[in-house]
Amino acid sequence: MISSSEFIRQSLELHLFFARIMKEHSFFLQVGFTPKDSNYIDEANAFRMEFDILLADTISLSNGVVSNDVLESGEVLTPFTLKAEMASAYFTGVKIPIDFTREEAGLKGDTLSMGNNKRLEQKVYMLNNRAMELIKGLAQFKTMLLSDVLSCKIFTNNFPLLLDHILREAKFYFQLVQRLQSREEINLEEEAYEQETFWNRIMAEHSKFIRGLLDPTEDELINAANNFGNEFDQLTLEAKEAMDKSMPISQVTDDSLKATIEISKFKAQGTQGLVECKIKSIIIPLLGDHTLREANHYLRLLKIFKKEM
Repeated sequence: MISSSEFIRQSLELHLFFARIMKEHSFFLQVGFTPKDSNYIDEANAFRMEFDILLADTISLSNGVVSNDVLESGEVLTPFTLKAEMASAYFTGVKIPIDFTREEAGLKGDTLSMGNNKRLEQKVYMLNNRAMELIKGLAQFKTMLLSDVLSCKIFTNNFPLLLDHILREAKFYFQLVQRLQSREEINLEEEAYEQETFWNRIMAEHSKFIRGLLDPTEDELINAANNFGNEFDQLTLEAKEAMDKSMPISQVTDDSLKATIEISKFKAQGTQGLVECKIKSIIIPLLGDHTLREANHYLRLLKIFKKEM
């Protein structure tokens, strides 16, 4: 069973990363529908605003509580997040609350002694319950959309694979919150198998989305994205083999770490190129920053797994 201070810290770190991811999923859904589906636009917008509130409440509890490692990892914010939000709000007319991003940028790492902080623990427990309800609702919405897109009942600019991808991320987030609520002690070695299988697949799919959304003239970037897609497909298979014990996980972790460092650099350059209008594509700038934060999150996990081995 994890300690009360670990429960508080891990919960808040999880929401700082994932609540922002979920609000952006809602935003990508919202701006992907045609005018005919205004009811879906409204529903996605409502989810986006609910996750905005969840993120704001997380930020208000996190100062001096979450670890410096998380704040400095580039998974909470990157140097491009604010500009990517401003550009994406300008392009779509959706009011993205950039004040939260500014507040988040001012967060300080674990300076407070949490001691026996029952009040904070109670607040975090309630925050987790709220998050689970919200995630469940968003996952149901994504499930319905995926089914309707596959049966040609609705059209969206989002790839069917992207809908499936963001559904898997919502389910993964839900599981992690659920485990924290039941105070489950996390075994890092077992976690490495699960997380590396999950995130290698996510990195492969990001590469394929980027490849598909670049202008056909961007040959160099298309080739680079394609190569990353193939590399992470291979790493996903290797992580599964490690799970079946036919390959040592330490080898997969080393290979995944090298590849994730490279893809993080590629995404950082790409996001900068999108924000500065130097790349021809139909990629909304916030999507670039979103995929970069996910790579940075995975990178931090891989470094922990490597250290533990």
